[in-house]
Amino acid sequence: MPEHIKDKVIIVTGAANGFGRLVSEKTAAQGAHVVCADVDEAQLQATIRDIDEAAGSVHGVVTDVTQLDQVRRLTGSALARFGRIDVMINNAGVMPLAFYSDHAEAAAAWDRCIDINIKGVLNGIIAVYDQMIDQGRGHIINISSIYGNYPVVGAAVYGATKAAVNFLSESLRMETQGRIKVTIVKPTGVPATGLGSGVVNQAAIVGILGHNAPRYLQMMQAHAAGELPTEHTDVDSVEYYALEPEQLADQIVYAINQPWGVSIGDITVRASGDAYIL
Repeated sequence: MPEHIKDKVIIVTGAANGFGRLVSEKTAAQGAHVVCADVDEAQLQATIRDIDEAAGSVHGVVTDVTQLDQVRRLTGSALARFGRIDVMINNAGVMPLAFYSDHAEAAAAWDRCIDINIKGVLNGIIAVYDQMIDQGRGHIINISSIYGNYPVVGAAVYGATKAAVNFLSESLRMETQGRIKVTIVKPTGVPATGLGSGVVNQAAIVGILGHNAPRYLQMMQAHAAGELPTEHTDVDSVEYYALEPEQLADQIVYAINQPWGVSIGDITVRASGDAYIL
């Protein structure tokens, strides 16, 4: 493996669980200095403890990414500890899928989604921008989604936030070429992350499945019951139906593990047999 991760200072938001925790652990194992951030203090401490017990270099800061002053405090703490910031991973996000008709139940979750998914990414960019420009180099990785590719029913607000992430990222790339690398990561469904726990109306998943909805929902039910055929659960099968979190985390690590002159600009990670139409 190339060693372009070793000694890099990497900030990861949403590091308490899911992709964020895995990327933190994987980059620390490759010799990075990892600064973990999350609003969930208990789970954040668990991430830090696991990395520390594996002899990784880790620092943690409880951070609400919707608050710019807290994100600035995070980056200031990283600079005080390690002296620079090489990579900022804006990973924190929520997914409150719902139809417009669900507005009474969904409005508060939609507000939070806009704050975390848009303002949280913008705050992360703002908080590291000057430092990376002064350093002469840096790398910002923003976690988007295939939902940001095109509008579908059941995902108006969530999809709009991920489309905004794409716009923020591409504008940043064009403004900072030759100074800051920008990577957009677009996952498809990764059930085991727990992101689905924020879904307001489970029926709203139909928008991303379209005509494939009945087949996919049957596979989900069979998987939960332990009855899904091997060809859909074997990662070496072209019919593999859903990514595991580690498989997405590996691609994020791949994007980091490049020479400074090589930028992975936009990456979509799919299970080859998934049923998503976007």
